[in-house]
Parts: sequence; C-alpha cells; structure tokens
Amino acid sequence: MLAECARPEDGEADQGGARPARSVTVNLAESPLGWLKARGLVDARQYEAGERLRGDWTIAGLGQRVTMRWDAGARSTGDGLDPTLAQISARRRMEAALDAVGPGLKDVLWRIGCAGEGMEAAERALGWPARAGRVVLTLALDRLADFYGLGEGDRPSK
Repeated sequence: MLAECARPEDGEADQGGARPARSVTVNLAESPLGWLKARGLVDARQYEAGERLRGDWTIAGLGQRVTMRWDAGARSTGDGLDPTLAQISARRRMEAALDAVGPGLKDVLWRIGCAGEGMEAAERALGWPARAGRVVLTLALDRLADFYGLGEGDRPSK
C-alpha cells in the first residue's frame, strides 16, 4: 500500500516562504529493514538475518492481535509441526538468536526487526542520540548473521 505524504500542502510555501513543500510516496507495507536495505544502509546478509528473526517472531505469534484467530487448527507452517509446536520452536529459535546477539544489541534489533519500529522511534525509545541506532543495528545484524551461519558472500568488500 502506498501513501502520499506532504507537509505543508503541495505547492504551498512553508512558514518562512522560502521554498515549496515536497511530497513523498511511502510504501506502508515495507519493513524498516527493507527500507534500510533499499538505501544501501544494510547489506543482503544483514537483511537476510533480520528477516529470519522476524519470520520466527511471526510464527511464534508474539505480535499483537486485534481479533481471534479463526484458522487456529488449519494453518500449516510447512515444517510438519502442528501450529502449537511450530510456535514453541520458533520462539526458542528467536530467543536463542537474541541471546547470541547480546544484551546491548538485541533491544534495537527486536524493535526494528520484529516490532517494525522505525529507526527514529527506536532511538528515541532507547534514549539514544540521533543516528546512533543504525551503527548499533548493523553490529547486531552482523552477530545475528553469524549466529545463523550466513556466509560472507553477500558482505561488501572493504
């Protein structure tokens, strides 16, 4: 889903009258990690690690629910486990991955990778200065990729 965002109204000058406002199109379905990857701020290896963690978080059913699950007995996870066992396995994998990342790094990783918070919101919630979150997030994603055994092939050369 795409949304048009503009401030102030398109074509109007801002308070100082200096320049007209710009409008941007925002993909509301894009994850914060996807946004960072699209702009080259995380590499493919880091993105894959974050997506694996988010996948386990989703299967574990740890996100907020707004209604009852009507498919409780019908859902297949593709791994031969019933939904309850799949949730337990996914939760254990997720907890092991976050433990491997470490206490100083897993907070920002969970906020951005699993909860879907934007970088600015995560930095604010953690009481960090602006732009500190990306550095910490990339360190966390590197540790996560190591935990998952993702190869160095996707990492940019130095």
